[in-house]
Amino acid sequence: MMRRITSIIAAIALALASSAFIPAPVQAQNPGVRQRMQERLPAIDALKSDGRIGENNQGYLAVRGSLSADENSILAAENADRAEVYAAIARRTNTDADQVGRERARQIAERAAPGSWLQDEGGRWYRK
Repeated sequence: MMRRITSIIAAIALALASSAFIPAPVQAQNPGVRQRMQERLPAIDALKSDGRIGENNQGYLAVRGSLSADENSILAAENADRAEVYAAIARRTNTDADQVGRERARQIAERAAPGSWLQDEGGRWYRK
């Protein structure tokens, strides 16, 4: 079990070393995923800074306030792309996407900007 977690962490760290958190297999299967995620980043950052969304403990964005239909679409698209990335890492590390997402959530929390809303492992929201 510990070896598997170490492999997941190594895979995520390797992916983070590139300019975006998207493994090569995902980029090969869906070359637009990286571009889509980069294009959404300014809108996501704005929603985070407003406190209307946060990072949950599963590695996905979660609604914390009211969002417009367009903003909800951005959130859904980002989470769908994250799921695709997590699944690719899971296949490569012989684990499951849920575990990859939880590991990614820990990394996101460590790197989050002050004032960001995060969910701890117990499900409680807190502001960094």
